[in-house]
Amino acid sequence: MSERYVLTRRGLVLKGALAAGLVAARPWRAFAAGARPRFTHGIQTGDVAGDKAVLWARADRPSRLMVEWSTTESFGRSTKVMGLETLDADDYTARVTVGDLPVGQQVFWRASFVSLDDINAVSEPVVGRFRTQPVAGTDVSFVWSGDTAGQGWGINPDFGGMKIYEEMRKAGPDFFIHSGDTIYADGPIKAEVALKDGTVWKNLTLDGTHKVAETLDEYRANYRYNLMDENIRRMNLEVPTFFQWDDHETMNNWYPQEVLAASDERYQVKSAALLSARARRAFLDYAPIMGTETGVAKIHRHIPYGPMLDVFFLDMRSFRGPNTANLQEQPSAETAFLGAAQIHWLKQQLLASRATWKVIAADMPIGLQVPDGKTAEGLAQWEAIANGDMGAPKGRELEIADLLSFIAANDVKNVVWLTADVHYTAAHYYNPQKAKFTHFKPFWEFVSGPLNAGTFGPNALDDTFGPELKYVKAPEEGQVNLPPSAGMQFFGHVKIDGKTEIMTVTLKDIAGADLWSTDLTPEV
Repeated sequence: MSERYVLTRRGLVLKGALAAGLVAARPWRAFAAGARPRFTHGIQTGDVAGDKAVLWARADRPSRLMVEWSTTESFGRSTKVMGLETLDADDYTARVTVGDLPVGQQVFWRASFVSLDDINAVSEPVVGRFRTQPVAGTDVSFVWSGDTAGQGWGINPDFGGMKIYEEMRKAGPDFFIHSGDTIYADGPIKAEVALKDGTVWKNLTLDGTHKVAETLDEYRANYRYNLMDENIRRMNLEVPTFFQWDDHETMNNWYPQEVLAASDERYQVKSAALLSARARRAFLDYAPIMGTETGVAKIHRHIPYGPMLDVFFLDMRSFRGPNTANLQEQPSAETAFLGAAQIHWLKQQLLASRATWKVIAADMPIGLQVPDGKTAEGLAQWEAIANGDMGAPKGRELEIADLLSFIAANDVKNVVWLTADVHYTAAHYYNPQKAKFTHFKPFWEFVSGPLNAGTFGPNALDDTFGPELKYVKAPEEGQVNLPPSAGMQFFGHVKIDGKTEIMTVTLKDIAGADLWSTDLTPEV
């Protein structure tokens, strides 16, 4: 039997249940403040795909999330949706997918929690808003970046918190792509960090983030920590976030087959597979990805956003082989990066896309060399795709060469890559005329980050796919792990003109200032 509900000044009425005699009616009565559920970390809108959107909130006790949405701020006419109950097993997080949303509309949504102990105990409501996918002829605007609360740089109230999130909100985007490293589960947050100029960076702290995360609750604590920041919560009220993950949601540079060294005293748990299973559960508890409410969420997924834009989110962590010297000349389990199934999925999605622009949201860059120490033989070991060999594709580059060849052979037009990971900002143009491997269409890759983490770089480029450096802003030589107060925190902004379909990509800094911009005219 379906249930319908009405939120009134007298609380909640479960109409279907009352009609069936399943719940005894009882008069409304006043409750002490502590008897009502409470929102602990604001609300979030997640994936907005087609006519659906995922809405998220967290309560302080066992509750049921109730949502109503409307195209008017007054909620004069609204649609009500009952969410699932939330328990301690979910860390009291709750989400609901709303459907049949009108296109090209601002949607307002109002959330309340109803106590599972007493259905008349209802929280104060919280209101958010988001824009649904646009109709033809309408501009599209979004931002992207990555790397939040890394290297021990947490929420510093004296600095204004994670204030780059406020600049992203002020840009008025339709949505935000978080390109990974949404937390730093391997980076404890200390109360104070001494700076080189003699001053002190002062963090808010939270139990559970004082050490590397190993338990499920310690991973969850890192998400709760980030949501303590008022800039993030304010942006979440207005801007949906489309999440993907990278390594620090689990631990630095991990791969599924990894076993940590016995000498690494930070970790009692040595299996990356076990750690990443807990990390994935925590990530999906806090990232409102389509499918999380049914238990079938995938981090790699397609989000259609109107006739001009398809976004394809990659998972470059879950299906990879081990980090090696990356010099194998034939594909194998060791050279996997996206993995065969994900590569097949992406190819089919690109073939089926009718959108003008196909944006591939990657959590790691293609042509930047990202080292991960040395192999037992003393060779350079690699974390990302590039291997520093500067020649024909080898190792993980074989997958990318296959994918780029497929795009060229099938004349898939207007593919743009967006990424983060390396903690600086850059623009790369991949030119087959400058490449060692030439069977691909030229394309752009834009890099941005960090959001609130240490600034590093720049990384060396690998010539295999012919990347040309068109712009970079990174620390000067010898400078590493610069704090957010150094001003070198970055995000990117994309605007697609509804009339001309020209894509304008702008790289921005922590103050929202434009650093560099380019206009991309779509191929027809």
